[in-house]
Amino acid sequence: MPVEVPQYPVNLVLAGRRCLVVGGGHIAARKAQGLLACGAEVHVVAPRVGEEMRQLPVSIEERRYQEGDVAGYRLAVTATDDPAVNAAVYRDGEAHGVWVNSADDPGASSFTLPSVVRRGPIMVAVSTGGHSPALATWLKRQVDSQLGPEYEVLVGLLSSEREALKAAGRSTEGLDWQMALDSDMLTLIRAGKVQEARERLQACLSSS
Repeated sequence: MPVEVPQYPVNLVLAGRRCLVVGGGHIAARKAQGLLACGAEVHVVAPRVGEEMRQLPVSIEERRYQEGDVAGYRLAVTATDDPAVNAAVYRDGEAHGVWVNSADDPGASSFTLPSVVRRGPIMVAVSTGGHSPALATWLKRQVDSQLGPEYEVLVGLLSSEREALKAAGRSTEGLDWQMALDSDMLTLIRAGKVQEARERLQACLSSS
């Protein structure tokens, strides 16, 4: 996949979906952990599987990748040091309609993985489209340093207010949520004044 082609950002729901990891080393284990964190059912195929991978709740087959192994999976991730294996998994993925990512080999990938910062339900993804994973990691650190725990409180306030409005039969469309976000809600939350922040939100929405 040429990395110059614009990529379509999407958040996948992987809970309960079968995903394949080809590779058994440290990087493969890290990829498996990311899939498991999203509720995926992970199966691993590799001729050698390290202890880090064995500690994870995954199913394992200690053997080389075989043609067609990707069939039936929602997506696959390869993390091997063998370009031929990466290419084989990618070709199979294209033939069977399975999305494939190859660690550090965007040419053998049908999708790339961004660097991610999470704060509760908030997820900020940073990607360079496969051009520079190092820059994506650096940018992730910049975002991580700015996105403090107060943002998790903020999204909780916004979510609960939105649900309360819907329960009252009111439309949440057309309300000036941006005015509320541009107010001093975050400052109040940082000062521990969560109830005042909630009241500020309600005041902004009632005036819109």
